[in-house]
Amino acid sequence: MLSKKKTLLAFERMKKMYPDARGELNAETPFQYLIAVILSAQATDVSVNKATPGLFALYPTPRALARADENLVREKIKTIGLYKTKTKNIMRTAQAVETEFNGEIPETIKELMTLPGVGQKTANVVAGDVFNVPAIAVDTHVERVSKRLRICPKKASVKEVEEALMNKIPEDEWVLAHHTIILFGRYHCTARSPKCENCPLLDLCLEGEQILKKINQ
Repeated sequence: MLSKKKTLLAFERMKKMYPDARGELNAETPFQYLIAVILSAQATDVSVNKATPGLFALYPTPRALARADENLVREKIKTIGLYKTKTKNIMRTAQAVETEFNGEIPETIKELMTLPGVGQKTANVVAGDVFNVPAIAVDTHVERVSKRLRICPKKASVKEVEEALMNKIPEDEWVLAHHTIILFGRYHCTARSPKCENCPLLDLCLEGEQILKKINQ
């Protein structure tokens, strides 16, 4: 496994590639950001950003979305994957925020996870980005990069990936690490055709070296 020292070195190199990394979902309020993150599950940020302007124009607040016509909401997000289930989740979440949290989204990960459609990853993202709660959300990009670098074992569960990163990266950089690793995985260490040949982390990446050997055979 990659040591804590080398994990931090890898992280520093990623930060140079993507300085001031942040999420790419568009939203004007904490509630809208919560809805956007829910919609982004198994969907691209690009697809979510195309759908949410129309959705938020009609339903900008928890009260508005909670009282919306389900068919109209579904129509606004039908270009996003799993839109039927997500329609129900975001409306139920809006209702819960309105009735159980006085129209304000909860600030803790535990409370966020009581909302429909909000799992550990979504709660970590929202808590970290909106309320600066130290958290690392593990999506497909974070998981892929962590396993390729052997920050964690290849067979590690999502929770084990999260724990490995939290153990090797300082708490005050967890939120930044989440976004930095996502961008590195989304644009450089891609699932298919990763850019190993010009990767500044290649000397730290056992899998990258193996991929290059196969290419050069």
